[in-house]
Amino acid sequence: MTANAPLRVGLVGYGLAGSVFHAPLVSATEGLVLDTVVTSNEERRAQALAEFPGVRFAASPDELWPRADELDLIVIASPNKTHVPLARAALEAGLPVVVDKPIAGTAAEARELAELAGERGLLLSVFQNRRWDNDFLTLAALIQEGELGEVQRFESRFERWRPQLKGGWRESGDPEEIGGLLYDLGSHVVDQALTLFGPAVQVYAESDVRRPGAAADDDTFIAITHANGVRSHLYASATTAQLGPRFRVLGSKAGYVKYGLDPQEAALREGVRPSAGEPWGEEPASLWGRVGSGESPLTGGGDPVRTLPGDYPAYYAAVASALRGEGENPVTALQAAAALDVLEAARRSAREGVSVTLLPHHDEEQDA
Repeated sequence: MTANAPLRVGLVGYGLAGSVFHAPLVSATEGLVLDTVVTSNEERRAQALAEFPGVRFAASPDELWPRADELDLIVIASPNKTHVPLARAALEAGLPVVVDKPIAGTAAEARELAELAGERGLLLSVFQNRRWDNDFLTLAALIQEGELGEVQRFESRFERWRPQLKGGWRESGDPEEIGGLLYDLGSHVVDQALTLFGPAVQVYAESDVRRPGAAADDDTFIAITHANGVRSHLYASATTAQLGPRFRVLGSKAGYVKYGLDPQEAALREGVRPSAGEPWGEEPASLWGRVGSGESPLTGGGDPVRTLPGDYPAYYAAVASALRGEGENPVTALQAAAALDVLEAARRSAREGVSVTLLPHHDEEQDA
């Protein structure tokens, strides 16, 4: 790595995560260049080459490690079960790593990777793009400005209506695949709750398999009691025929209700790319949330609040700064481990029908 040369990125995996999120965002980030894509699928290679002329290819991640001196960052966007072994291999090869969520199947594995990265003096970051959703950024600003007073309850929903199975490892019931919504969408809603309101001390969950032929959870509810007294009620579902609000946040002074999803994923899926000077992550005023008290937003209660633009590009901009020693890791492995503590507790709670108490870890400062 030289002072002014772009940092060269090797991307492992070119499925949904690799092609829709990581490759476009890496390429849109000043100071990063997509150097190599790991995929043996000829159709995916053609797709990558069409969008990123000059990109190189490897058929297996093992081809990258002997070339470690040619790369500055490895991004792991392959199936969940490969995250830990690939992250370990990359770190052992001396390469910084970004891992798509969830970083691992257990909090213990996440902490082991964090320890390895620390020993090697290497960046290990987790792609939690939903921290840069438009509604999340807006809510964080409202809380910071005291508009809601003291937050008492945080309701967050990632709900979809997908009555038909799509197949693939994400819907597999094999524990080794780390599939199901608890670890997929649940990773997002739990990370957002912990980021806003701090450590969890109590977890209760309900997790069901609703759709005919399904093998993994597709309708899950998680209740978190945070150490500061805030209660988070989190929903992740593929079986919701009528969608609820994305956020309903209730404070001592007012509440914030917001419907609809951040537009960035849809834009990326449609081939729209972020570029300097162009609007990105904006939504129309008709979708803005409302802040108020005593009346329903659905009947015009509360005041509309402009939704701040979403900013997924900020994640890789922060990664680039951290690699150059100019900024902090935007999402650490220990923060991801704290979220996995909650997910593991939720899985146990749903299985045994109990509420689970979490004990603080020595790393529970949610390392900066």
